[in-house]
Amino acid sequence: MAGHHHHEHEGIALATAAQATLERSGEQWTAMRARIFEALAGFDKPASAYDIADAVSKVEGRRVAANSVYRILDLFVTANLARRVESSNAYIANAHPDCLHDCIFLVCDSCGQTTHLDDDHITRGVRSAAQAAGFSPERPVIEVRGKCADCD
Repeated sequence: MAGHHHHEHEGIALATAAQATLERSGEQWTAMRARIFEALAGFDKPASAYDIADAVSKVEGRRVAANSVYRILDLFVTANLARRVESSNAYIANAHPDCLHDCIFLVCDSCGQTTHLDDDHITRGVRSAAQAAGFSPERPVIEVRGKCADCD
């Protein structure tokens, strides 16, 4: 595969990398943003804003509205801290927020597990095809729906 190499962060290192990336973009790492990122990173599958709002509400001991979570998730996507799985209207934490690239998602229709692939050859091809058609690609989204090895 024509991927590229980067360091995948986990746990506290992921939160630290996310905070540094967000602050480099000129945004503040607030307590609520930290809670939402922690909740998002805690899911093993893509999570909806409602899933995240419920998780944060339990930790906070008060109701956190999903629309507030959506706004923060939009910021996270813009800042490369999270990726949106378009077909599921759900989000995953970006394990390498300090590396900006296009992603390919393999989404299992049975269990919901989503695998992230890097293949620069494919994503460059998609961008090139869009540009050849006179289109300026901002954020290509490539998702392949099917069944994972565990469900097949």
